[in-house]
Amino acid sequence: MDWQFRSDQPIYTQLVQQLTRAILSGELSAGSRLPAVRELAAQAGVNPNTMQRAMAELEQGGLIYSQRTAGRFVTEDEAVIGESRRRLARREAASFLDAMAALGYDRTQILQLLQEEKEAE
Repeated sequence: MDWQFRSDQPIYTQLVQQLTRAILSGELSAGSRLPAVRELAAQAGVNPNTMQRAMAELEQGGLIYSQRTAGRFVTEDEAVIGESRRRLARREAASFLDAMAALGYDRTQILQLLQEEKEAE
């Protein structure tokens, strides 16, 4: 993973976001074993306690699970992954609509712009 951090929010929340995106995009595939916390922390250049906090949040959200002696794994529950993907997509769409509204676009203009971009592809 390409770990990049900003100064405008806590590192652990950015870890959660980046790991969530990796799971939802399939970069970390369903059922795959995750590296150990210390290994992930070293890769990201963060404190292991910070990575542990992020992993605990992902586990609470159901995107990963622990097996006592085998480590942590990405969930294989497609319903959990699908709902998380929809929730993230809704947040992204709302953010996009807010940004476009701030530029003075109404919904009709936004849809037209999206259609033009789609056709340009």
